[in-house]
Amino acid sequence: MRLTTFSSREFNQDSSKAKKAAMLGPVVITDRGLPSHVLLTYEEFNRISRPSQSLSDLLALDDDGKDAFKPVRIEDKTTYVKF
Repeated sequence: MRLTTFSSREFNQDSSKAKKAAMLGPVVITDRGLPSHVLLTYEEFNRISRPSQSLSDLLALDDDGKDAFKPVRIEDKTTYVKF
């Protein structure tokens, strides 16, 4: 994956070049030298924006019948100071 940077001016002058660059990886578009936008292919956008598993899948039972989700108990170690 390759990261390419275009200034806003470069992007406006040659958006087709930016689209071609996005086929190889994300394109960062800068505004006054600072990153402001990222151009991705629609396929890449879908890949990173959709969870691979739903919450119900993550909470489902393992093959051995035990819960796949094992919450960790947090001990309350709050110290109270009396004034």
